[in-house]
Amino acid sequence: MPYLVLIKHSAPKIVPDQPADQWRLSAAGRQRAARLAPALKKYAPAVIAAGVEPKAVETARIVAASFGQEVHIAPGLHEHNRRNVGWFDDAAAFEQAVAAFFASPRALVMGAETANEAHARFSAAIAALMAQYAGQTVAVVSHGTVITLFVTRLLGLAPFAFWQRLGLPSIVALSWPDVSLLAVENIA
Repeated sequence: MPYLVLIKHSAPKIVPDQPADQWRLSAAGRQRAARLAPALKKYAPAVIAAGVEPKAVETARIVAASFGQEVHIAPGLHEHNRRNVGWFDDAAAFEQAVAAFFASPRALVMGAETANEAHARFSAAIAALMAQYAGQTVAVVSHGTVITLFVTRLLGLAPFAFWQRLGLPSIVALSWPDVSLLAVENIA
C-alpha cells in the first residue's frame, strides 16, 4: 500500500532580522533530522520531495541520504507566504496570529496569502507529486501551516489544535489514495 508521509522540517536556527523562509537548520535541528529515518523506515519512501526553503531542503537531504536517495525539489510545497511578516519574539502573539489565520481562511490575516490560497497551492503540488509517482510512497518535507491545512481539510480535523501537535521535526503518515490518518509522530 502506498503512503503519503508529510514531514514538518526540523528545528531552524532563528535569525530574527531575516525572513523565516531563508532560515537554515540549527545544529540541534540537523541532529533531530537524522532521527527521522528510523521512523520513516516502516513506510519505505520511494521518493523524498521538498519545497525550496532551506530548512525543508536540508531536512529532506538528511533523510534522503539515509535512504540513498536524492531529493526531488517540487514547486508549491513551501510554507504559507508570510515573508512580509516580521519575527514574533512573543510566542503567544505568534500563536494568536496563527489561530486567526486558521479561523478566517478567506481573509488575508497574516502574510501575503490566505489560508485558502495556501491550501489550494499546497494541495495542487501534492496532487501533482502523487500523480507523478502513482502507486509509490512519497515523503514530503514541508512546513507546519500548510501540512495542517492539507491534513485537517482532508480529514475534518480542527486546524489550530492539529498545528499545535506538530513538533520540529514531525511526521504525519497518511494512507493513499484512500486517505486515512495512520500516525502523527514528533521526533525529539
